[in-house]
Amino acid sequence: MRQQNQDNRLTPIERRASGALAAVFGLRMLGLFLIMPVIAIYGQQYPDYTPLLIGLAIGAYGLTQALLQIPLGMLSDRIGRKPVIVGGLILFALGSLVAAWADTLVGVVIGRALQGTGAIAAAILALAADITRDSQRPKVMATIGMFIGLSFALALVLGPLLGAQIGLSGLFYFTAVSAVFGIVVLLAAVPSVSQKSARGDLIPLSSELGQLFKNPQLARLNFGVLVLHCVLTAFFVVVPLQLMRGGLAADEHAWLYLPTLLFSFALMIPMLIRAERQRQQPHYFRVAIALVAIAVGVIAFVPAHWAYLAIAVVLFFTGFNFLEATLPSSLTRFAPAGRKGSASGIYSTFQFLGAFIGGAAGGSIYQHFGLLGVGIFCVVLLLCWFVVSFGMQPPPQQQSVSYTLPKLSAAQSDGLAEQLSRVTGVEEVRIVAAEHTVYLKVHKTDYNDADVEAQLAPYRT
Repeated sequence: MRQQNQDNRLTPIERRASGALAAVFGLRMLGLFLIMPVIAIYGQQYPDYTPLLIGLAIGAYGLTQALLQIPLGMLSDRIGRKPVIVGGLILFALGSLVAAWADTLVGVVIGRALQGTGAIAAAILALAADITRDSQRPKVMATIGMFIGLSFALALVLGPLLGAQIGLSGLFYFTAVSAVFGIVVLLAAVPSVSQKSARGDLIPLSSELGQLFKNPQLARLNFGVLVLHCVLTAFFVVVPLQLMRGGLAADEHAWLYLPTLLFSFALMIPMLIRAERQRQQPHYFRVAIALVAIAVGVIAFVPAHWAYLAIAVVLFFTGFNFLEATLPSSLTRFAPAGRKGSASGIYSTFQFLGAFIGGAAGGSIYQHFGLLGVGIFCVVLLLCWFVVSFGMQPPPQQQSVSYTLPKLSAAQSDGLAEQLSRVTGVEEVRIVAAEHTVYLKVHKTDYNDADVEAQLAPYRT
């Protein structure tokens, strides 16, 4: 019997899976972010210290992430999302240990680069999209985005507090433990589903990757996330030093970050709700970009004082967290069915390439041109993104429907998913055996309910 998805609530499995995936993503990002608020300060203790090496230590993980996002995203289409995620978390833990054992900044850079080989962002986003209905996907992606924001908040608070007690090496040991805990959460809490794309072949050809790169809406999202993370890593090359110039000792930074970040969440959430309800995502994107640009301007061009810097942090993270939450949601809805892993891989490549460019360029520019140079670099990038955003469109709307089924074997589930994927108007098929339910993403105009019922009939006898 058909069940129209009239309510807007997540199912129990969707809640459990989205929470677990958000926790895994958040734990991993916590490990990457934890050194950001302290490396510019404590990194001066290494014998080979330079601002450029500080920037590379912040962003080195981005280069290896960028190189491996597409291959591992495609691999997750072939062998499954979970094996790729587990393997990536193991590599992340090993890189953390290398950085912890290093006695030079070059060694820290190498460890951070090894952390980046665990390039699992694409696989996590794709698994989240596989497990959730399209109507609920914005909520799930927003949850992941908010957990990333929460990991920022925890990193900015815990980094200065723990760094003063256990040093940079202790922070890296902490990230290794968090990666192992992420594996436990993934295996214990995320269910498995039978999922097939409507277009059959899950392994993208080179021509298909080219089409994803050329998609104008996806290209705007990819450029945007590159700029966002470029500005982020450049931001942390200079902000800890500015806070010290503004009158805050290193161990006091946490007490500025905590209230300002909480306030930024309070401002960001209403923006997120209004953008989705009113389908005005492009407008709110531009508002968020403007907030980040204003924050950078205050930090770079206004004399350092803790009060001004606190306002800048609020503005920065209000804009950043909104963009970090909505960009992946828009990506999954613009991506062609069955290409979420590859589209997410391209997106994450740009994301982490931005992190590397921002760290390397921010450190180099700061070394040669000072704070003013870093500010100009970031503002120019944000202005370019602001202009590009005028070509954005609201994400497309599809209809989600579901049907109840008797208990099916794994072979029956795979066979039914394959048959339903060929029905005209069916964009995506997802069978959740634990719920005895098949979920479909369909085109509102092309979908024919009778055709689907004809495919389901043999399985109900």
